[in-house]
This record gives sequence, C-alpha cells and structure tokens, in this order.
Amino acid sequence: MSNPSLDVRDVARLARIELNDAEVATFQEQLGRVLGYVEQLNALDVSGVEPTAHANPVFNVLRVDESRAGLDRRDALKNAPRVANNLVVVTKVIDQ
Repeated sequence: MSNPSLDVRDVARLARIELNDAEVATFQEQLGRVLGYVEQLNALDVSGVEPTAHANPVFNVLRVDESRAGLDRRDALKNAPRVANNLVVVTKVIDQ
C-alpha cells in the first residue's frame, strides 16, 4: 500500500461512513502500524511450517441423528405472544 490514506477513505466510502481529515489521519497512522507488523511477519522464515486454518485441531462432534417426539402443538404455542389458527402470529418487519 503506497498511500494508506486513499485506502482509509475508500474503506470509509464502502462502509458508508463519513470521516473528517483528523479521523483519516488517525486511521492512516493505525493502518501504517498494522502494515508494519505485517512486514515483521513477512520477514519470518516459515518455509518448514505446514499451513493450518486453526492453531488447535478442530473436530466436529455430532450426535446420531435420531427421530424423537417433539412438543405437543398446544405446549409449543403456550408461550407465543399471539396465536391465530394454531399458528404463531408475528409482527411484520419488512416494508415494501
């Protein structure tokens, strides 16, 4: 990155946030420090290190998928704030 201030302004535009010149300068300084740390990491010899996605092994622990009895309809609807025709009624959240 030759000019981090351009990247700060571009990221701010993409995030739809307005930054004044002082904020751009602050974020530019912080971005410069981050890039400095990345340069330090790039200087390390990692040719013998196997690539990994996690520091520790990750295993999926899944239970057996077995069918079992569910809730009775009346019990399932008992705590619903509003019910109509044996269905939970929810407030519309999307305007068209």
